[in-house]
Amino acid sequence: MGSAEAQVEAVREAVEPAVHALGLDLYDVELLGAAGARTLRVTVAKEGGVDIEMITTVTRTVSPLVDAADAVNGTYLLEVSSPGVERTLRTPQHFEGALGEQVSVKFHTEAGPRRVRGALASADAESIVIDADDGTRAEIACADITQARTVFEWGAQLRPGKAKSKPHARAKGGS
Repeated sequence: MGSAEAQVEAVREAVEPAVHALGLDLYDVELLGAAGARTLRVTVAKEGGVDIEMITTVTRTVSPLVDAADAVNGTYLLEVSSPGVERTLRTPQHFEGALGEQVSVKFHTEAGPRRVRGALASADAESIVIDADDGTRAEIACADITQARTVFEWGAQLRPGKAKSKPHARAKGGS
């Protein structure tokens, strides 16, 4: 098999039907690292999240499919995971699935690299628009994006009437 992109696409084609049959979405397939220390990362998602039992089931299901497809040159470590609360955004589908969420995007400009953080207002195959935290609106060409992810804000979802716990209030035992 040829390039890393071709290997990833072959893996995607081999495992996507089985992942869908398990009731999950194939979020991403990545081939990371260099020869001798490569990781094939298969990321799966489901509304409401993915638990460890489902990760185990997916691993057992896709491992023989990847082996049978003979899609990846050489040795590799298979890693099956969920995207997590702060997930990488790489494809137009990833961006479309994150509309309205807080994101952090690093991108190229004529003046050099820049990072913007804010709510993802729109996304298509050509560009994304972010309502930035500083009150500005940024339109960024997808070709200029070097890194993007959703941002999870700890503590932002406090329920009304509930105060934050003080660290010492949880201490057990005596003096």
